[in-house]
Amino acid sequence: MPDIRHILTQLDKTQRGFLLAADSVAAPRWRQRPQPEAWCAGEIVAHLMMVEGTIIGKAAQLVRQPPKAVPIWNRAHLPVILAEWRGVKRRTPIPLDESLITEKGTMLSRLREVREKTLAFIRETGDRDLSAYRWPHPFFGSLNLYTWFRTIAHHEVRHTKQIQEIVAAIRNIQK
Repeated sequence: MPDIRHILTQLDKTQRGFLLAADSVAAPRWRQRPQPEAWCAGEIVAHLMMVEGTIIGKAAQLVRQPPKAVPIWNRAHLPVILAEWRGVKRRTPIPLDESLITEKGTMLSRLREVREKTLAFIRETGDRDLSAYRWPHPFFGSLNLYTWFRTIAHHEVRHTKQIQEIVAAIRNIQK
């Protein structure tokens, strides 16, 4: 059974980094796209809330049942740290809910609330071995719950980099 303290630390560290980057986006620029096809900061935060909420919702659903046996050859997956790499643009399989895009402070508070639910779930299930619970990631392959929790952190790092790109693009536009 993995030590969840490392996962909790990783989730805390990545969210602090993301919030620091998001704080550098001025409130009036929150919905400004750096390019016509790129997301604005508000869209990124909405996406993060949706993805993390979906992962924890699915995890909560899975742990209510006994884990299903998965043959070892169906457990293979790519390293989830690849989620941080911005070299390949990917389309999310979860459509963006535009109604989530509101004022900056409200969105960042809601993002923190989503993370609190994630941390509460991990703590509540901390006495159980969740490694037998798994489902496929659309890009990486079959992941167990611990790997899904780490994927949340790596995904957040990816979008921290994207926020930093937005900040740089807005600075260039203002010059």
